[in-house]
Amino acid sequence: MISCQNVTRHELIGLDVLVAGAANPFHRGVSGRIIDETRNLVVIETQAGIKKIPKAGTAFRIDLPDRTLVEINGSAMILAPEKRLRRA
Repeated sequence: MISCQNVTRHELIGLDVLVAGAANPFHRGVSGRIIDETRNLVVIETQAGIKKIPKAGTAFRIDLPDRTLVEINGSAMILAPEKRLRRA
């Protein structure tokens, strides 16, 4: 089960997200649902369309299925998703 302690080792696609902080001021406040993830990007479907947000230098606030909010430093997630999922 996904929790605050193991969120970086789980699939993020389908979770609601808010960009809480970003090096690029235009990315701050972007919110929506994660629809894809690459090694360096999180792809978010927003009301205004699809946004590709770099992980580096970005803080993501993710709403877990149990309605818990967790903030993740995107730099800690820079790894191909399939490799990150296998990481111990």
